[in-house]
Amino acid sequence: MSEQLLCCEVDSIRRAHKDKNLLNERVLHTMLKAEESYLPSPNYFKCVQREIVPKMRKIVATWMLEVCEEQKCEEEVFPLAMNYLDRFLSVEATRKSRLQLLGATCMFLASKMKETVPLTAEKLCIYTDNSVHPSELLQMELLLLNKLKWDLASVTPHDFIEHFLSKLKIHPSTKQILRKHAQTFVALCATDVNFIASPPSMVAAGSVVAAVQGLYLKNQDASLSSQNLTNFLSQVIRSDPDCLRSCQEQIESLLESSLRQAQQQQQQQHHHCTESKRVDGDADLSCTPTDVRDVNI
Repeated sequence: MSEQLLCCEVDSIRRAHKDKNLLNERVLHTMLKAEESYLPSPNYFKCVQREIVPKMRKIVATWMLEVCEEQKCEEEVFPLAMNYLDRFLSVEATRKSRLQLLGATCMFLASKMKETVPLTAEKLCIYTDNSVHPSELLQMELLLLNKLKWDLASVTPHDFIEHFLSKLKIHPSTKQILRKHAQTFVALCATDVNFIASPPSMVAAGSVVAAVQGLYLKNQDASLSSQNLTNFLSQVIRSDPDCLRSCQEQIESLLESSLRQAQQQQQQQHHHCTESKRVDGDADLSCTPTDVRDVNI
């Protein structure tokens, strides 16, 4: 009797459905009250850190975002990990040689909080080119938990997006696209030091307004115009409309600079590949950039 080879497909990871009962005013007001408690210090680079500078944070944040994307983590994992990182750096002076270890540990904890199947210590160490050992990551995890006083239920911009979208009268398919774009802006803001001290509700509202303007949804409904939407969301988060408008403009400026930087990197890599092929015509080199986030705007 001949043996048969069976292809056993791995079941896709099951995700919890969104609970619409949580999208109410009581939950929203509770989050608005709690968000200030989880804000890091805006001046930790000057007051706490001696070796780490904003540029280093940008580098490790970009690396963390790429890891989360490649591992197809839940959207809220990366913003939550960055919140842990900034809160830790606000209270603990850290050597620059340990910044990547800290970033990996923050992703480790954030995935435990938000993922059905969290990232493993071994897998995260591979992403550091094995410069970090699993035992070091587990030791850093205990230190991180201690410095954060075991309070990991941080409020992030991602938590507010669904509340805002539930208040907009738009088609479900349009809402899905809008959600994706707003989440992209939130992730982008998490990589930038200028948004460290911005309340999560403000970043989320600014991201939603920027996404609506980028998708030209204002042409479909007058209530989605920049001014009307800004006034509406500023009332929801109890903020000044001018502050929200300033946040939105800052997000749009960050997007433009990020796209410009991505284009320059793409051109440089293409030029490098072209020059390499001239030197060695038989070389089969890939010219596809792998370190730039696809913004899909």
